[in-house]
Amino acid sequence: MSQTLSKLDTTHIDRISSSRNEPEWLKDYRKSSLSVYGSLPIETSPLYNKYTDAKKMDPEKVSLSTSTTETIPDFLKKRLGELEHETSVIQIGTNIHRIHVPDDLKSTGLVISSISDAIKNNPELVKKALDASNPRDDKFTALNNAAFNSGIFIHVPRNLVLDNPIYFLTCLSDDGHSVISRNMIFADENSKAAIVQEQYSPHIETQQAYLELLNTNLAANAQLDITTLQMMDQHAVTFSTRRTDLAQDAKVNWYSGLFGSMLSRCKIEYFLNGSGASSNDSEVIFGNNEQSFDIQTNVNHESPSTEARVVEKSILRNKSKSLFKGMIRIKENASKSNSFLSGRSILLDKDAKSDAIPGLEIFTNDVKATHSASVAQIDEEQIFYLKTRCLSQEEAERTIVEGFLEPLSRKMSFQVRAWIAYLIESKWDNRELTINTDAELAKFVEIEETRYNEDSEIEQHYKYR
Repeated sequence: MSQTLSKLDTTHIDRISSSRNEPEWLKDYRKSSLSVYGSLPIETSPLYNKYTDAKKMDPEKVSLSTSTTETIPDFLKKRLGELEHETSVIQIGTNIHRIHVPDDLKSTGLVISSISDAIKNNPELVKKALDASNPRDDKFTALNNAAFNSGIFIHVPRNLVLDNPIYFLTCLSDDGHSVISRNMIFADENSKAAIVQEQYSPHIETQQAYLELLNTNLAANAQLDITTLQMMDQHAVTFSTRRTDLAQDAKVNWYSGLFGSMLSRCKIEYFLNGSGASSNDSEVIFGNNEQSFDIQTNVNHESPSTEARVVEKSILRNKSKSLFKGMIRIKENASKSNSFLSGRSILLDKDAKSDAIPGLEIFTNDVKATHSASVAQIDEEQIFYLKTRCLSQEEAERTIVEGFLEPLSRKMSFQVRAWIAYLIESKWDNRELTINTDAELAKFVEIEETRYNEDSEIEQHYKYR
């Protein structure tokens, strides 16, 4: 049985809980969150409310169900074949299609499961993640906590260092139902892992929504490298809320590439709770047609000697638009912290639009904190110069875009740079957005592997002085 988001009530919540045989404490948590959801506006900040396009998601069109079809869309079958032997979890609609953990990792204590199984087998960690998400912070945090009908759970145990990434692939079902996903990632002390999150949706005319709430928790000296690639069809909408908590000396590198969806709304929070913790957040957006991207990234320095870096870059064509809202908060006890936040956009067409609202809240001394923002049309003099070098208009624009992204891409691994470069070219040429590792993508990987290595030159300089 399905119903629209506009008619969400306790009856639907009861159906979700009953279908999964959930404990009473979780049922109460869901209903408490639902009451908060109904009382909150889409944006709690009057300043942000002026700019947001979140109302593009029509609650009358978003259909929710306790379960969806398990049919695999044809365009995804090749990619699933490539991941067959990789450490991976595949989610189609509300269903966990496949979880694969190689034999050599099964004895290490690595856990990859559905959220339903985690509630039964790891209730303490699940409660920890739920308690960290205050429904009153945001309307869609409350919605996810109340009505999640799917989700994944990853637990990297103490001292485990993974050589190969964990792939987390999500695709909306082709029956038109939307998905509310409650995802959790835990990295214990001294662990290290890489996670690649891929998001897809089939091409259907109805408005589907992927509503995600992701809690990531890093214990002392843990490290996670996470890549999120959003490649959904432009009839879909994506609402993603992420919270990352870092203990002493923990480190997270998060790379996001947002390419698909009619509306992408992301709220990202980092809490640097332990001294020496650090976060590095890099976001690349490429919009065309009438796509809208609404990004909010907040960094909270809770302890001394913490570091953070947020860099967002948007490339916008046609009538697409982006809104970047960023905030650095350095609390009273967070002296000697260092933080940087930047939002920059390049407009390839006159109807494209971008707004940036960066901010600082500093409550102590002896810190370094800076923020910047810029929005500009493409430079006609640069276009003219490149055209005199026998490049076409389109080739000149692509060259400028590559230069625009270059400082950001140097911080990424060659594989992530190759994926993002490939998706930008695919979108420029109106091709399907996937990252199948075929011969075409292999060319991008080869190029990125041999690119100019700045660190290598510095090392050689000191070596031969």
